[in-house]
Amino acid sequence: MPSPTREESKGETGQAEHGATDSGDRERGTGNRLACALEMEMTTRSLHGDSKLDSVNCDGLINRNGGDSAEVSVPLSLPGKRTAHMEGDDLYRLRDRKFLLEDKKRLCALALGTALLGILLTIIHAEICPLVYTPGSNIALFINCSISLSTGCLLILIIAFHYKDIRLFVIDHNQVDWRIAMTSQRVLVITLELLVCVIHPVGTYWEVGLHTNSSSSAPLCVSIHHGRALMDMELLLSVLMFLRLYLVHRAILLHSKVLLSASYRSIGSLNNINFTFRFVLKILMNKYPARTLLAFILFFWLTASWMLTLCERQTQVATNTGQMDTAMWLIAITFLTVGYGDVAPHTSCGKAVCLFTGVMGVACTAMLVAVVTKTLALNKGEKHVHFFMLDFQISKRIRHAAANVLRECWLLHRANLTKGNRGEHRRHQRCLLEAIRVFRHLRLKRKKLRDYVSEMVDLPKMQMIMCDLSANWNNSYRELEQRILSMEQKLDELSRCFQQTSEMLSHVLRHRNTEIR
Repeated sequence: MPSPTREESKGETGQAEHGATDSGDRERGTGNRLACALEMEMTTRSLHGDSKLDSVNCDGLINRNGGDSAEVSVPLSLPGKRTAHMEGDDLYRLRDRKFLLEDKKRLCALALGTALLGILLTIIHAEICPLVYTPGSNIALFINCSISLSTGCLLILIIAFHYKDIRLFVIDHNQVDWRIAMTSQRVLVITLELLVCVIHPVGTYWEVGLHTNSSSSAPLCVSIHHGRALMDMELLLSVLMFLRLYLVHRAILLHSKVLLSASYRSIGSLNNINFTFRFVLKILMNKYPARTLLAFILFFWLTASWMLTLCERQTQVATNTGQMDTAMWLIAITFLTVGYGDVAPHTSCGKAVCLFTGVMGVACTAMLVAVVTKTLALNKGEKHVHFFMLDFQISKRIRHAAANVLRECWLLHRANLTKGNRGEHRRHQRCLLEAIRVFRHLRLKRKKLRDYVSEMVDLPKMQMIMCDLSANWNNSYRELEQRILSMEQKLDELSRCFQQTSEMLSHVLRHRNTEIR
């Protein structure tokens, strides 16, 4: 019969083993949940559509998600334990945020393409209408309907873009109400964008059913039957369509490598950097200054030239700026702030285009000067080499000047000893004073050069010096510790020697006392 003690010990051992098994199962369950979360993050592409997905439940069961289901329930918390925030929500938020950013980028690209298509159709309509077809014809109506259709598509894309932006705001702020995102500033921005994108020429609709045989040319594809007011309105709407190009900066921002790079975003968030178009433009101007400026100048030159041509077509003067070559020449000399005076705009619209071109020319000239200055500036290594060689050359000239001073002093002394011609004596004095002046001038020049060099803070050199000082301090500290340890060892040896000596003396004294007795 086994003893009670052994049975109790066995029972305790069995309980311990059972507890260890339970803890192991619990750890495996937690590991399965984490693995499930990672698997769900890896399969976000499959979860986004309506496709079917086999998902592993975090409790160890296998479920098949139907095509009608939009989400997969992943219980990541321990059973029986209430938590206010589940880790799986963060994974879903990251997945949704990634999809929303991709959708915003795609919608922005489509909106920019649609806006450029509408502008291109407007240019074609304005250029070939008086030559190929007449105002009010079916071809003109078809092209104008295409422009209106592209405008409608653009409005839908703009609304979809802001819808994705509001959803992204809701996800970033932990599923708040969407009405919180509708601030007055956001509403104003959306309204302005819709008003800008809805602008397009509509004069062709007035010409439906009205086929005029007039051979007089109008500035736009509008018959002169409706008068000057309709032509002015059509001209204004055609020019204002170029305001849609504001989408370029949004497309550059969303498609830039700065915004797509995780390392850029991480370091920027740590340094409180807002990834705006201004920041991306600064990076482009630092990395590719010539390409950026050249692309902007060429695009602006062609756009402003066509706008000036559109504005000046109604003028009938000798130097007609309604021709493309004349308009390009006028925009070029206005952009470069030259202004020869041989060509000038005659309409208010043309004058406004030239005024805006002059302002942009001054801004681009300033940026070009900054880029050229930065390109011609010496870098740190080149400055060190240049200043070192200047200092070496000045030191060499100072030595020669000092030698000339000594030589002239010796020649003047020899002339005084010989008591020769007074003219030779004055000549040596004059040469001595000139040599002293040159010597002082060179010393002052070297002093200024060294003061300028000392103002240049060489951070790598200072860092190397500080590293050397820190290494020397560490070596001195180690040597001091070794010396202290050696002194402690010697003190221990001395204390042991003193103790042994005292014991020997006491033993000898006791032995002598016994002998005396």
